[in-house]
Order: sequence, then structure tokens, then C-alpha cells
Amino acid sequence: MFYYSTRNKNEAVSFAAAALTGLAPDGGLYVPKEIPVYSAAVKSSLGTMIYNDISFETIRPWVKGDIPDSVLADLLHSAYPFTAPLVEVGDRHVLELFHGPTAAFKDFGARFMARAFSYLRRGEDKPLKILVATSGDTGGAVADGFFGIEGISVTVLYPRGRVSPLQERQIAGLGGNVSALSVEGSFDDCQRLVKLAFADEDLKKKHVFSSANSINVSRLIPQAVYYAAAAGQASNAIFCVPSGNFGNLTAGLYAYKMGAPITGFIAATNINRTVPDYLKSGNYEMRLSKATLSNAMDVGAPSNFERLTAHFSLEEMRSFIQGASVSDEETLKTISEVFSRLGYYLDPHTAVGWKAVDKIREKMKASGKTTVLLSTAHPAKFAETVEPITGPVPVPPALQRAMERSVETRIIPAELNVLKEYL
Repeated sequence: MFYYSTRNKNEAVSFAAAALTGLAPDGGLYVPKEIPVYSAAVKSSLGTMIYNDISFETIRPWVKGDIPDSVLADLLHSAYPFTAPLVEVGDRHVLELFHGPTAAFKDFGARFMARAFSYLRRGEDKPLKILVATSGDTGGAVADGFFGIEGISVTVLYPRGRVSPLQERQIAGLGGNVSALSVEGSFDDCQRLVKLAFADEDLKKKHVFSSANSINVSRLIPQAVYYAAAAGQASNAIFCVPSGNFGNLTAGLYAYKMGAPITGFIAATNINRTVPDYLKSGNYEMRLSKATLSNAMDVGAPSNFERLTAHFSLEEMRSFIQGASVSDEETLKTISEVFSRLGYYLDPHTAVGWKAVDKIREKMKASGKTTVLLSTAHPAKFAETVEPITGPVPVPPALQRAMERSVETRIIPAELNVLKEYL
């Protein structure tokens, strides 16, 4: 499988090069030369295969030539001692993506990446530095996934005061080969610093860098798996995806193009509604991000929009993606109503998705299609928002352990020269 930059289709690279580099030299994002397609046998068996087998069949064509089948099988067995249960809640299905070690969907990408990177860099002498910007859950998942991996260090940049206390403990509480920088600014500032660092000639002479958030195509590929697995159980469903940087939705579109039986998508955002507005007006307008209760989605200039436009025209996107925006007030009301009516806990991001489904159904004047809502994080990660509404939220053991950590971070301004000095 070969990949090219969204800004240059003439130079193809291998999966290993795309994954380990993260960002293309010209600043573009790597995309596949062609999206592979499931065989008829695999497509017809998605509803009966176990999760690890779906992982293997989904990921294998994307890494062909770089990771042998036997290595990939062992890698996936190590990465996924957990799965993504699809549960019926009221009039829709909820895909629970919070059963991994950091209780967020980003565990699926981060744990694959850590193991793939370790294999792809076997025999290398110069250490690899992972730089990652996070608006919340990515940082914790990457920190956990890469913690203790020999020859790789991780630096996580997160916006000061804009992540939950638990998220900060997951990002900045491990130590070891993981360090954290609390940036005085927004997620967009953190992401800008990472991209500038990758492009800086002085830094590139001294260090080998890669990314681990959704600008890296190897983060998205394993996320396509849970879409395919869920689609096998709820065939021809519409998938509602709480969206910030739009990596998760891009992964869903990859599963869709591979042949998973998916009817369409709802891109659910908070008030940072850059992409829903684009789908409506046809004009893409980057904005400064605004802080909300669903902080992992506080992105005004989503990186993966560049991938979306590399694969699809506006009219194509409109044919299978609908956008909806949800306010903080609506988010809180939804958490309350769902718990009161169904006894089910929603974190703020999943609540945005739940309300977006309601809005799209009302607009369409029908609710006929099966809807799968992605639940991207455990509600206990946002106890300060959820518990005043629902009362105490059951806390998984992994989160209980994270709550006991102390935070070790360095506060920096959103300036490249300060990041360079630190690195």
C-alpha cells in the first residue's frame, strides 16, 4: 500500500514512511493511493467475526509490505484485550468505545500505533520523539499507549485549563518516557506548534519526529475497525460521530468505502461548527476554537478536513454526511433527559451526538433508519459535568488509578521558540 500527501500526489511513500513521519514534508496529510475493499467473504461475515479478526482483515491491506501477517496478528492480539460493545439504548444503538485503559475511543488508535511503531523501528539507534497535540482524550491515550516503549519518547501539548482534571492526570501523570506541556492557548495553538516543530529545519537535524494524533494516518486505520464491526451487527445504519478534529469521521468513511454496510453519517459538533457550516453553505471558514463542556471537540480548524476534501467533493460529502451543531445548554439538558428516562449515563461528547441524532431525525421528519451513536468517552471522565445532573457515576478501575496520580507538567506560552528550547 502506498500513500501520498494531500498536497502532492506525485510522490508515494510506504505505510512505514507515512506512519513514522506523521506529517508529509510539504505540510500535507498522508492519504492512501487507493482505499482497499473488503472481499465478499469478509463483508458478508462482519456480523459473526470476532473483533480481532475484523481488525486483522481491515488493517492488513493498509500495512501490506511493511508488517507481515503473523506480526500483525500478534500485534492486534496485544493491542486489543477489550472490544467495542454495541448496546441498545432507547430508540438507538450506542457503540461504547470507552472500555480501553484510558476509557476513550482513542485507545483503539494509540495502542495499535505504539506497537506498530515499535516493530517498524526495530534495529534503529536514534530515538523517536512523538509530538502530539490534544484537546483532551488523545493525550491520555497516547501517553498510555506509548508508556514504557523502548526507543520512543512522547511530548503531549494540551491547552491549559481546557481539559478535565482527570484528563490532565492521564496526560501528565505517568512520567517516564512521557512528558507534558500545558500551553497557554487553545487546542488549535497546540496543533499549530506541533506542525511548526515538524517543519523546523533546526529541529529536524537534531531529532526524529512523528505524530500520534489524527494527522497521522496510522491513527485512523485501526479506528475504521469498530465501524465495520458495528455495521456488521446493525447493517445499513446511520452512524452519528461526535466530531472535533474529524479524524474519527474520516476513519468511518474509510470503513464505508471499504464496503462496510453503512448508510451514512451525522457529523455532530458543539458550537465549533466549522464543518457543518461548510456542508450547508459550501464555504470553508476556519475559526478560533471556543471552549465548551465537550472540550475534546473544541476545534475551529480541523486538520482532517484536508483529508476529507482530498477524497471527496462537496457534493459527495453532502450525499452521505449530515452536520448538526449542539450547544452546551442542549448538552446538559440531554444528559439529564437520557438519564431520567433511560437510566443511561452520557458524557458531554456523547450527549452532543445524542442530541444531533434528534435534530437530524426531526429535520428528516422520520426515524426509520437504525442509528448507531458513537460514545467516545466514559462519563466518569467528566464527572464534574455529569454528576451534578445524575449523581455519582460508576468509575472503572483504570480511571480510579489515574485519579491517584499527581500532575507533572510545564506551562509554556504558545510560541515555537519556547517549544524548541524545551525539546
